[in-house]
Amino acid sequence: MELPEFWSHPVVARALATCDMATLLEEIRKARGWTQAGLGEALGYTQSWASKVLRGDLSLTLDQVRVVSRTLDIPLDLLRLGDPSESKKEDDPTNRRQFGTMALLTILPIPRVASAIDESTARTLTAITGQQRRLDAVLRSQDLIDGVRAHLDLALRTRQHAGHHAASIAAAVSEAAGFAAWLSMDMLDLGSARGFYRKAIASAKDAGNSLLAAYMTGSLAAFEIDAAADPLLGLAMLKQARTFLNQGPESSTPTAWLESLEALAHASGPRPDETAATQALTRAEQAIETADGPPPWPWVYPFDHAKLARTRASVAVRLGQGEAAARAFAESLPSPQPAPKQAALTTLEVATATCQRGEVEDAFTLALSALDTGITLRSERVLQRARQFRYDYSGPTNPTTARFDDRLRTTLV
Repeated sequence: MELPEFWSHPVVARALATCDMATLLEEIRKARGWTQAGLGEALGYTQSWASKVLRGDLSLTLDQVRVVSRTLDIPLDLLRLGDPSESKKEDDPTNRRQFGTMALLTILPIPRVASAIDESTARTLTAITGQQRRLDAVLRSQDLIDGVRAHLDLALRTRQHAGHHAASIAAAVSEAAGFAAWLSMDMLDLGSARGFYRKAIASAKDAGNSLLAAYMTGSLAAFEIDAAADPLLGLAMLKQARTFLNQGPESSTPTAWLESLEALAHASGPRPDETAATQALTRAEQAIETADGPPPWPWVYPFDHAKLARTRASVAVRLGQGEAAARAFAESLPSPQPAPKQAALTTLEVATATCQRGEVEDAFTLALSALDTGITLRSERVLQRARQFRYDYSGPTNPTTARFDDRLRTTLV
């Protein structure tokens, strides 16, 4: 093979580095368009011999490796074998150890990791992430994160040997990193969450999937707006997400979702912009009206009127509009209910709106149910929101607020 890029291909380079002759010969066979019989004939052997070598059932001796390499123009310097006849250093103990190591590599069967990766590998990795997401509804993030990190590391290492399947593996890496970010955010490990989201975005770009990149960038924007309390940075990330979105096919679901996040950003922070928030909600409504089919992956569910109503309620809470928030929350009820942790955060939003309307006892009753979920699943994010809900209330105490305070104190033990 005369082309330098052939020898630098990840699969070929690894085979050269480990003297994995089975993989190396298979790659050369495919590159030259040979059958197994053609490969055997080129080397002076039968098709049966070639088949056994390619399957890893027959190992080559060191002399056979040199003969095969010369015949097929495999660079010996890349194999790091050299030729004992060209050197008189055989008496050097160091040289003997190196030579013995390489001989052992050619005799022992080498695991063919790269050749085992196929189109099903990415689906398997993604399915594992999907199962881990389902466990998020019943397990604490602290109990999940180690396994999720290990899975992400496995996906990253798999990608290194993925060859022409690298793009699909990169998409699987993106999803795994996105879920690791979600768990880190729930634990209020904001630095790790931000790092995982960035890895998810970079991997989506490597996968060449603009929709996935838009989704992960939008997720980072939501994190900055809501968890990190930095709406200005969130708005900048939303702008970046739209550039990715413009590279793919038009779809109402991503557009409506990003506009709703922009509305939330404008309503958050020390100086809320009600006009800008209302305009963003209007654009989201218009996008929903143009919906003409199922949402594109990775959006699993459509962003419909009921889901937009939930965002509108959150915006109203941040703007101190308790009555408007209560009406919007009522409109959001037909939408599928979120997972327990997210439902607890929504309940605290409802409790805040209820408190703004002066219904203190009902507000603290709602907040107490959310607090119980946060304690059960040990969601630091839910617990922090529950504490903030209590800090924002400066009215008189009553038996309900006292029960809430007693329960809140247990989270400090």
